[in-house]
Amino acid sequence: MATPGLTTEGTVRALTSWSDDERMFRDAVRQFARKEIGPKVRSMDESGLFEPALLKQAFELGLMGIEIPEDYGGQGGTFVQALIAIEELAAVDPSASVIVDVQNTLVNNAVVRWGNEEQKRRWLPRLATDTCASYALSEAGAGSDAFALSTRAVQDGDAFVLTGRKLWITNAYEAGLYLLFATVDPEAGYKGITCFVLERSAAGFKVGKKEDKLGIRASSTCELILDGVRVPRTDVLGEVGKGYKIAIETLNEGRIGIGAQMTGLASGALSHAISYAKQRKQFGKSISEFQGVQMDLARMATDVETARLLVYNAARLREAGQPFLKEAAMAKYWASQVAETVASRAVEIFGGVGFTKDYPVEKFYRDAKIGRIYEGTSNMQMLTIAKQILA
Repeated sequence: MATPGLTTEGTVRALTSWSDDERMFRDAVRQFARKEIGPKVRSMDESGLFEPALLKQAFELGLMGIEIPEDYGGQGGTFVQALIAIEELAAVDPSASVIVDVQNTLVNNAVVRWGNEEQKRRWLPRLATDTCASYALSEAGAGSDAFALSTRAVQDGDAFVLTGRKLWITNAYEAGLYLLFATVDPEAGYKGITCFVLERSAAGFKVGKKEDKLGIRASSTCELILDGVRVPRTDVLGEVGKGYKIAIETLNEGRIGIGAQMTGLASGALSHAISYAKQRKQFGKSISEFQGVQMDLARMATDVETARLLVYNAARLREAGQPFLKEAAMAKYWASQVAETVASRAVEIFGGVGFTKDYPVEKFYRDAKIGRIYEGTSNMQMLTIAKQILA
């Protein structure tokens, strides 16, 4: 796919329109989100479970293997298309967006880029058609300090034996494959980190406690317990001791995915606020006729648009092979700020009913908080931006 908007200087102009293919793809995802996911959002939030039937539909629509090449059973799509899907899903249910986001921007991305041919043939068709995946990096002592891992991988002949515990792992409940990071040498620091692809059925492996969360409740977040799990050396992704490179580079791209997710969330909250403002009457007229409400909506719309432009600016740079670290951090930082602010203002526009579960904006408000925390906190994004602009 061509890269619209790329200038000779290597920067990207404001994205003002989609290509025909992108527009058609966006409309298909939007229809699926509104028609199939929309009616089930509240029940999934209350139960804390994502409906398996919806996950199956996501696979059937190709949403779980967007960038996987067609030769491996995927859609052969683009990174921008993956972000479009993430944004459109988040406008209806951020939980659904998270599941698709992790699958595409983290796991599939890593296997496509670092897997050898035999590994791609083994894993990519499954990831594209029926197997949800999880990205297991975080631990109790490894959050913002991502490489302070205590999970050990000890070589034993032609295999590694993994022991440890992972926390806050997204998609863990639904996953059949896990991209899991462990250290082969704690004394070596980040140079000991290695990436393994782990089957759910592996002996000694168990999905533990499922977290009871404030928001994105239908997106599973669980602990993983590894008790002497034997993983063949052939299931090392990339090179032994080079897992840090896989983690850093996938997370850099994953931040753009979170930016798309938070932009979609804010867009969804804004849409509900606009609709309600037109319907709600006070003092004999709709509240959308009051200047104060109009100003709130105008600020919200402007913030959403700036977040969207930052996200797709970073995405176009990535697709063009240009540096995008600063832009990815900016997109993630700003979109997460916007999501929380816009969702909060949406609750206020709804007034008292906005504070109840009878209307969708309170869920958007709860869902927004995680955006400033996972895949790099807002403070970590600002440090990254500062380092880039001061270099």
